[in-house]
Amino acid sequence: MSEDLLTAAQMRAVEAAAISSGAVSGAELMERAGGFAAEAIRARPPGVEAGRRTALALCGPGANGGDGFVVARLLAERGWTVEARLLGDVAALTGDAAQAQRRWARIGRTLPLGSVDGPGDEPPALVIDAVFGTGLNRPLGDETMAALEASLARFGGPEALAGRVVAIDAPSGLCLDSGRLLCPRYFAGAAALTVTFHAAKLGHVLAEGPETCGALAVGDIGLAPWRDAAAGRARLAAPGPAHLKRPGHKYSHGHALVLAGGVGRGGAARLAARAALRAGAGLVTLCPPPAALIENAARLDAVMLRPVADAAALTEALADPRVSAVALGMGLGVGARARALTAAALGSGRAVTLDADALTSFRDDPAALWAMTHPRTVLTPHMGEFAALFPDIADALRAPPRRGPAFSRVDAAARAAARAGCVVLLKGPDTAIATPDGAAVVSAAAYARAAPWLATAGAGDVLAGVLVGLMARGWSAEVAAAEAAWLHVEAARAVGPGLIAEDLPDALPGVFARMAAPDFRSRAF
Repeated sequence: MSEDLLTAAQMRAVEAAAISSGAVSGAELMERAGGFAAEAIRARPPGVEAGRRTALALCGPGANGGDGFVVARLLAERGWTVEARLLGDVAALTGDAAQAQRRWARIGRTLPLGSVDGPGDEPPALVIDAVFGTGLNRPLGDETMAALEASLARFGGPEALAGRVVAIDAPSGLCLDSGRLLCPRYFAGAAALTVTFHAAKLGHVLAEGPETCGALAVGDIGLAPWRDAAAGRARLAAPGPAHLKRPGHKYSHGHALVLAGGVGRGGAARLAARAALRAGAGLVTLCPPPAALIENAARLDAVMLRPVADAAALTEALADPRVSAVALGMGLGVGARARALTAAALGSGRAVTLDADALTSFRDDPAALWAMTHPRTVLTPHMGEFAALFPDIADALRAPPRRGPAFSRVDAAARAAARAGCVVLLKGPDTAIATPDGAAVVSAAAYARAAPWLATAGAGDVLAGVLVGLMARGWSAEVAAAEAAWLHVEAARAVGPGLIAEDLPDALPGVFARMAAPDFRSRAF
């Protein structure tokens, strides 16, 4: 499966490049897509009752509807009882969709979507949602909604069909560029399975996408040779460079400094420091104020300690050329000291991870922070911290979507990264990572990689620690951010429900061991 995450426009560009090459026709791609979907349905997706082979195919007026007619025909040829309904008039269909409908018409009839007549009122075993797919760019109108509701009313409405829906490309109403619902009333949350083709789309992994799509299957329909037609595509986070240490000594694997808060506030930084060491940094030094030195010494062994009272003391510590990366903000405290330490860290030219209090300390003057950040900086805000630093971008993300493509978390991270001049890692189940030049990665804790137990105190501190550990080893800010986010989810999956933040660093060796196995395969969906 491709690790690309495409927008609707990028998917159209790939298809157009394939068709214009003469190697494949649009009709053939539609047949391949419908064939993959039919096979996925034959595998009985969750919610479809065993032994029942009845289906209702809801088809739209475009290519998504054409896919639906292919699925309807293939299921009927395999003994299913299929009812097909079309939004609009058959005579208005054009191109490949019209051809798909004509092939279906040889074995079955097409009823209007809004008519109440039909073969019976018993709910079908499954509903094929092929009304709107990748190209939806506006809310479903009142007329369309009325037609859908009329078609489903005789079965008890959408609620009665929950868990029986197989969506082609996307549940209708979902913006596949953002994962945001343009129409929250239709099949939202009801899909048992969503089948898409060539590559997952951004909307499958962002925002409401995962909870709306159910399970996700990505079908190979032979478009890989034309993937580069999708310029500027985002990527799905996946394991990259080897994690096993190369030959050398501890200093050749990097030295990370982790700044800590005062007495009674060192837990977050200790979590980060341990994670940095587990991530492969050769040395990690925790730097609390002098008064908190003994408290931290009682809790640490392999992590070293150095008191740092102020920015001057940090500058002195950074005079050691063997120090390669710095992380600060976790439990640091908000205010002048945090701002001064941040300025010293950024001024050193080292790789820097800024989290929590280091970000919040600049909420009243974000421009002062942007004047200091550089390409080896990574900001790791959650949504609240992001809104404090980028209020206008956060407002755009929070605004209800009125049209598609709707503004997405990837858009937000990219705009923020361009403004800040550094990498931005916007934390969440759909973590979005962007660089100033617009490159984007999504680390999706969804589908087979869902890890809702990561919503626990201290988990973000561990993420910052893994990130600074990788940066200490010399990884670029972008690569380290994507890898850290991926490892964070893998470690959480390894622990499972009941996880607390302290579990995460110690789960990393098991993750690395699995990655080193010859048969290792990264989970995506």
